[in-house]
Amino acid sequence: MPIQKYFIALVVPEPFQAELMELKNEVKDLFNSKGALRSPAHITLHMPFEWKEEKEAVLLNTLQQFTFNGSFNIELQNFSCFEPRVLFVDVVKNESLEKLQNELVIYVKKNLRLFNQADDMRGFHPHVTIAFRDLKKEQFYNALPYFKTKTYNASFEMKSFYLLKHIDKEWQVYKEFVFTNN
Repeated sequence: MPIQKYFIALVVPEPFQAELMELKNEVKDLFNSKGALRSPAHITLHMPFEWKEEKEAVLLNTLQQFTFNGSFNIELQNFSCFEPRVLFVDVVKNESLEKLQNELVIYVKKNLRLFNQADDMRGFHPHVTIAFRDLKKEQFYNALPYFKTKTYNASFEMKSFYLLKHIDKEWQVYKEFVFTNN
């Protein structure tokens, strides 16, 4: 029985997706970190988990039944980090986003028996990663002042969340789940 990896996220729409991929490429070119290029620019709602591929229909149907009323705006603003390896574009505090993440985590825990360990360790800190894991500490400390002098701002409407699937060593958008319009 093949086990597959998935995670749940908000995927940044175009043209911001392309802009953020350019930032990830800049990190690769200047600081030799390419790990963040293996996924589209996103805000993680539920960390990666394993699921039996033959039960994928259960996963998809259960997520399809999750309801969240209305769309909301996301604002991205400048850069921050989790020392000593992760660089990211920061997400401006947003009550709708926090409500969505909280309700979704509770829903999948109850209905799919999925647990979000990252939530237990450090709480929900929404961000869009541009460098992680493979960024060496020395390069992190070179990259941090570089990005602290740069600015980045974007604002866009989120109307859905996404299930991403690990395919061919990359995270790919697999299924979109549109919010309820009320």
